[in-house]
Amino acid sequence: MYGLKQAPRQWNAKLSEALLKFGFMQSQHDHSLFINETCKNTIVILVYVDDMLLTGPDLILLKEVKAKLQQDFKMKDLGELKYFLCIKFARSQQVILMHQKKYTLELIYELGLGAAKTAVTPIEANIKLTTKEYDEHTGIHNTTDNELLPVARKYQRLLGKLLYLTVTRPYIAFSVQTLSQFMQKSKRSHIEVAQRVIRYVKNQPGQGILLSTKKKNIITTYCDADWAACPLTRKSVTGFFIMCGDSLVSGKSKKQSTISRISAESEYKSIASTLAELVWILGLFKDIEVSIALPVNIHTDSKAAIQIVANLVFHERTKHIEIDCHFVRKKIQMAGEDIVCGH
Repeated sequence: MYGLKQAPRQWNAKLSEALLKFGFMQSQHDHSLFINETCKNTIVILVYVDDMLLTGPDLILLKEVKAKLQQDFKMKDLGELKYFLCIKFARSQQVILMHQKKYTLELIYELGLGAAKTAVTPIEANIKLTTKEYDEHTGIHNTTDNELLPVARKYQRLLGKLLYLTVTRPYIAFSVQTLSQFMQKSKRSHIEVAQRVIRYVKNQPGQGILLSTKKKNIITTYCDADWAACPLTRKSVTGFFIMCGDSLVSGKSKKQSTISRISAESEYKSIASTLAELVWILGLFKDIEVSIALPVNIHTDSKAAIQIVANLVFHERTKHIEIDCHFVRKKIQMAGEDIVCGH
């Protein structure tokens, strides 16, 4: 499967054809998600290459689905979900804990940081990382820390592992996205900052995301923007996270693609990015028949951005974000007002 470029596509087509034949429907919001809505209950299958997760409230139906799949494919039933794609699942009656302790410990010892001191924060406050070999603050040229690495592969590999670690540790997302800007021109100082993130994670290697088993159909969203935060491009950084009840279901920290002339513009772009993610999540919940209480609240600390949402007049502040304005206002004004933006 991993030898030829076309092999994964052919395998996915064969598996999708078999699942559709068994009565499953492919989600249009996530093509790796298949739903079978029978008269009794709903069975959901999530596919990752040749690994599958099956879930549903009826164990008899789950056994029937696995029996049908075993007729067409050689399958190994691993039982209840405990470990999937380097993510450990620990469950109780009240909560589900997702963590990557084994993955984290392997990363720590691979870098030789087993005996290193732990860090209090993942990254220093107000740190300014650049690709220049000249340090503007000290005026020093070509120091050991400022030299560009001859081969950036080691740094790229480390950042790839840190990116996967953000799946269960969203609080290091800002640090990782900051370091991800230097994939092509990385310096020794960048590796040291990346190792600091590892030393911070070393404090609690088994920490992860806690998902509540209590049924709450309320989605709450928080978003913010750090205006002109990037010292190289002066682009802003968007950050948001989305809660379903007491559980975190989505989060991101990402540099915006364009430069914002004023802070209100960057805040509004943050709302637009959050809204796009929220629309996708609502569609996904609809596919798996999870009812969500409407309207959904988006919280932001920018009064200027909220006023732009409420005011239909396009003025000087919105000249460069016209597409985002149309997108956000259309969603806010939709019938039923599914989404509400507030302070």
